[in-house]
Amino acid sequence: MSSDPPGRLHTLRRAIGATVVDGFFRGASRAGALHPLADPKAHGVERIRDIPYLDDGSPAHLLDVYKPAGPGPHPVLLYIHGGGFRILSKDTHWVMALAFARRGWLVFNASYRLAPANPFPAGLEDTCAAWEWVLAHAARYGGDPSRVVVAGESAGANLVTSLAVAACYERPEAYARRVFDAGVRPRAVVASCGLFQVSDTARYRRDHKLPWWIADRVEEVSDAYLGASTAPSLDLADPLCLFERAERPAHPLPPFFLPVGTADPLLRDTRRMALALDALGVTAEARYYPGGIHAFHAFVWRAQAQQCWRDTYDFLDRHG
Repeated sequence: MSSDPPGRLHTLRRAIGATVVDGFFRGASRAGALHPLADPKAHGVERIRDIPYLDDGSPAHLLDVYKPAGPGPHPVLLYIHGGGFRILSKDTHWVMALAFARRGWLVFNASYRLAPANPFPAGLEDTCAAWEWVLAHAARYGGDPSRVVVAGESAGANLVTSLAVAACYERPEAYARRVFDAGVRPRAVVASCGLFQVSDTARYRRDHKLPWWIADRVEEVSDAYLGASTAPSLDLADPLCLFERAERPAHPLPPFFLPVGTADPLLRDTRRMALALDALGVTAEARYYPGGIHAFHAFVWRAQAQQCWRDTYDFLDRHG
């Protein structure tokens, strides 16, 4: 039994909590961008902003290119931001893009349509469209189209995992079929602190006895992303469940890197994902960082975050 207040009070509480959390992340991103070291030029990186990957005039269908110094060709990374499928954008996730570009990756940092106005599968459709665009245009920006990886955190981890499913499984969805028919799979997937099953978010209350304010944030993700969806299957919203069914892909799944903090309420999704991928014979390196909160690696000045980034780079050096 839940002790949450019912009805309008519960709705109001969730709305206020969402506003506070959303404002915090946007404000922190804007504040961080004012630091001199946030300028890509300080790291020898060129940023090319607001390139449409779909020509429909929507700001949700723009990406930024982070081009490292040197002649190339550079390995290519498509980054998909988190935010519970309902907030944030490429502009709030410049830290992630810059971190990879400093390491020598040509980074394409993409926005996508957000829920609840655009429920599942809109975000994944856009992720797949960005993937197709990157494959077609990476060489123009000095990228090596034979070395393309995908990365994302939280909701973005879900989206890049489902993109890998689309590349490796023959699916009925038209957008997934286009990815499969392109014949290119990511060389590796970095899926950080992922929400790998969007349905049944009440499991977090059952399994972890979460504080109400954290449980609210998790459950509103499911409400926003799935609540108005008319998709006939949730496999690509719940890639973890697909893997746990042990369905064999038509093409081998790429290696996965799965970093997460042990204080992250989504921790169990990563544990389950590592087990499911291992059962399928897929390379899955899960790393657990003691006491790390959700998306702790975004706080790049902290020692634990820096260790996570070193581990990420090491994984990509071996598999990307």
